[in-house]
Amino acid sequence: MEQAKLFVCKSCSTPVPTGHKFCGRCGAAVPGDVLAMKTSYYGALQTPGRAKVVFVRGEGVEGVSYQLNATEHVIGRSGHLVLSDDPFVSPRHANLFYRDGHLVAHDEESHNGVFLRVREPTKLAFGELVYVGEQLLRVERAGTAPNDDEGGVTYYTSPHHPGQLRVVQVLEGGADGAAVVRADAVTVGREGADMCFIDDQYVSPTHCRITLEDGDIVVTDLGSRNGTYVRIKGDQDLLHGDYLFIGRNLLRVEITV
Repeated sequence: MEQAKLFVCKSCSTPVPTGHKFCGRCGAAVPGDVLAMKTSYYGALQTPGRAKVVFVRGEGVEGVSYQLNATEHVIGRSGHLVLSDDPFVSPRHANLFYRDGHLVAHDEESHNGVFLRVREPTKLAFGELVYVGEQLLRVERAGTAPNDDEGGVTYYTSPHHPGQLRVVQVLEGGADGAAVVRADAVTVGREGADMCFIDDQYVSPTHCRITLEDGDIVVTDLGSRNGTYVRIKGDQDLLHGDYLFIGRNLLRVEITV
């Protein structure tokens, strides 16, 4: 029988076999903390407050992971985490660093931004961007262009739909795509929404809602499978389980507590 290597009976100095509750020689009880002791795996992530990022591939399959044990961690086409094969990543795109015991994400003035998955209804300003599936959307204040006439003839236009909220699809290269105008709310999804993307397999049937509430834009995820993302501004504190989009790369944050 294998002998315990970390516990010797305090009454008679006899080694106690692993798993035994009492000393076989004198009958003294083995302390509860010794009985409950298990072998632990060691690693850098056991340091409380330190983190790693895991690259998530299609269908939730995990790719490589990076330990974040340094002072700062630059992500880009060069730096500490190199994403040289992504054309949407800037040379110095983002930085993950620790401040006051918290992991912080900072957009290094990248061309395409850093996007964070929303956990709760999140306020935006007009002109800000939202990621839904593979769609990049811009939220605007709806306006009415002047309809000048010439010689008493009014220019022909599509019927005007009054509203204050306009959501515009941003195409690759920056051109505008589809747009929807509503009074105070736009739903985005793949079926039966105000703004539908029927060919986007990453968009849920009812994915998110963008609303105008007391002058504020609020984006709310409606329980979508792949989440709704907003572009971060300045420094953003990260929590365990947060997801980030950097270029076309999806990263999950895991923090040791």
